[in-house]
Amino acid sequence: MTEPERLRRWLARAKQAFSPSYGGSLLVSKPGSFLGSAEVVTRYRIHLESRQLAPATINVRLAAVRRLAYEAADSGLLSPDLAAGIRRVKGAKKLGVRLGNWLTAEEARRLWQSPGAETLKGKRDRALLSVLLGCGLRRRELAELTVDVLQRREDHWAIVDLIGKGGHIRTVPVPDWVKQTIDEWLSAAGIVSGRVFRCVCRAGKIWGNGMSERVVWHVVKKYASKLNLDRLAPHDLRRSCARLCHAAGGEMEQIQFLLGHVSVQTTERYLGCRQRLRGAVNDRIGIEP
Repeated sequence: MTEPERLRRWLARAKQAFSPSYGGSLLVSKPGSFLGSAEVVTRYRIHLESRQLAPATINVRLAAVRRLAYEAADSGLLSPDLAAGIRRVKGAKKLGVRLGNWLTAEEARRLWQSPGAETLKGKRDRALLSVLLGCGLRRRELAELTVDVLQRREDHWAIVDLIGKGGHIRTVPVPDWVKQTIDEWLSAAGIVSGRVFRCVCRAGKIWGNGMSERVVWHVVKKYASKLNLDRLAPHDLRRSCARLCHAAGGEMEQIQFLLGHVSVQTTERYLGCRQRLRGAVNDRIGIEP
């Protein structure tokens, strides 16, 4: 596929993304024509804001539109003036810092032990929650985890050369208790290669060659609701892993390696270092009754 053809496909996808919001389209019927302008992108940003999406999410989507406009102008599919106008559209402002959601050590233990180990599905869910809490993997990383990357290195089990977000490669240590839950699941399921986690049908048998990120989401929500852990998402387990490592005396640099963060500031946000609610600074200020 040539570069112009690839860009035309991107523009066709952009048309599908924009059309539900504006009742029109980003493209006109004439090949190579483009109705995208700063006004259209601004309305798109307003539409995203009306959906109450996080500023970071909105800015990521706008960045994709700006990049698309840049590539289109570079290939002659878009007027340079229109591309410049699109690039000048401001992103959403991020005011303050959202309070993250973390589990205590007791809550985390109850969560991964809540699936029953008697059934095949229970063994899978127990291993899945253990990896999320004990290794701090992202949903996609867990869904794409394969048996061959579980290796013994330096007398310790590890997920070797895991390709994470942005194509960054890291090695993740696997605690012995997490490896035990994985082994119990693999042994019961008879899995020796390929994806570690698979779908389990209602008959209690393996189905397919893998599982989607959506299944990971539903597993976390299912057991969180049983324990009355409201608004708990899979990424909160990754965040909880980071804080529990820090509370246990883990070094910031090692936690950064574990999570695969490029910037230590990102790791600090995961730990909630900037604001502490337990033992808060205003709990004992001398004016209490």
